[in-house]
Amino acid sequence: MSGNLVHSINPANGEVIESFSPFTAAAIETALETATERFRSWRNVPLAERAELLNRAADVLEAKAAEYARDITMEMGKPIKEANAEVLKCATVCRHYAEHGPAYMQDEVASTEAHRAFVRHLPIGPVLAVMPWNFPLWQAFRFAAPALMAGNVGLLKHASNVWRSALNIEDVFRRAGFPEGCFQTLLIGASAVEGVIRDDRVKAVTLTGSGPAGRSVAAIAGDCLKPSLLELGGSDAFIVMPSADLEKAVKTAVMTRIRNSGQSCIAGKRFFVHADIYDDFTSRFVAAFDALKVDDPMKPDTEVGPLATLAIRDELAGQVERSLKGGAESLTKPRILPGNGAWIAPQILADAHSGTPSTDEEMFGPVANLWKTTSLDDAIARANHSIYGLGSVLFSKDEAEIDQAIRELEAGSTFVNSMVASDPRLPFGGIKQSGYGRELAADGLRAFMNRKTVSVA
Repeated sequence: MSGNLVHSINPANGEVIESFSPFTAAAIETALETATERFRSWRNVPLAERAELLNRAADVLEAKAAEYARDITMEMGKPIKEANAEVLKCATVCRHYAEHGPAYMQDEVASTEAHRAFVRHLPIGPVLAVMPWNFPLWQAFRFAAPALMAGNVGLLKHASNVWRSALNIEDVFRRAGFPEGCFQTLLIGASAVEGVIRDDRVKAVTLTGSGPAGRSVAAIAGDCLKPSLLELGGSDAFIVMPSADLEKAVKTAVMTRIRNSGQSCIAGKRFFVHADIYDDFTSRFVAAFDALKVDDPMKPDTEVGPLATLAIRDELAGQVERSLKGGAESLTKPRILPGNGAWIAPQILADAHSGTPSTDEEMFGPVANLWKTTSLDDAIARANHSIYGLGSVLFSKDEAEIDQAIRELEAGSTFVNSMVASDPRLPFGGIKQSGYGRELAADGLRAFMNRKTVSVA
């Protein structure tokens, strides 16, 4: 921020792209009142009409994908091919709820002594979404599509380094023909969030972000007795056993660790490889990391771009340094980086000692942590050592090992022989300090609805 302006800075070169004026208190009040008024009518709009508008939103996203993707890459450095895929994925979540939302909201009939008994799903009102910068469109649409289909209205407080993308999201719904006030972007900083949550007109809050941000939002919402949903950090375990397809395991391990230049909560970050295949896996893993193309994120063949900000880069570099001082070994080659932006080299750290960032913290960038394990029991014990519990991966063809991993890994999801991914058809969320509640699928639509019990004698 500079004065009253918030600057969007290109992390690849440090240049200012655009400047924004944060909302005044009066602008926030207008937005809240607009949301409240719109909800009164939007909740009564027929489901078929809501679905049609969501399909139109998908049309807009597909038509303007190149423009929105460019803004994502310019603002936070995501490789352009990934930014384009993110925009198109947002179209899929809109279409998913347009198609399946009505079924998710059907009355649930119960058999009682009453003439009729059922549960009806009713919207609750304006919902605030506090969203991070790493998937600027996807994480917001993951909230917005089900919320709007449910009959709620949305208020978005986005990270201040991606405010152009935040305004693009509002633009999508406007172009699609949603009535004014169905979805509004609030250009506000963190200091203004508490006041919005506490406002009686806001009925619930969802946050994707860091642990400290989650604790703060949950505490405020709890004090107001309002529902909250948290998707927080992750330090996902990625376990490889001897029966695995090693080529696929290595390829997937690289992909999950460098996706979004390593800035993904559900990325595999801690790799536990059985001793029988450790050397073979490691040599392939290191060779693949050393071959990664780190370059201008606007180039279509770039695999790793800069991190989103210099502060994020510096934090990760400090974690790497502390892990190396704590006994970890760096396996990858040094490399020359593209420029003066928020760049860091993709690297693999092996055998980090307990009590270092490699074992105890989330490392948000293209750094993989690798250990040799003696058994699946050993790997699961190490995996569960983490305070986080978002996703987990097992590569194995052994059905007993698969069953054990599903049963014992402490995570909101376990993906077998593939990388963790969020999918509109599946519930998404974590346990432990990765948060609570579930987004996507029917869970995401019902997260902020009144499941009203009805009994008619």
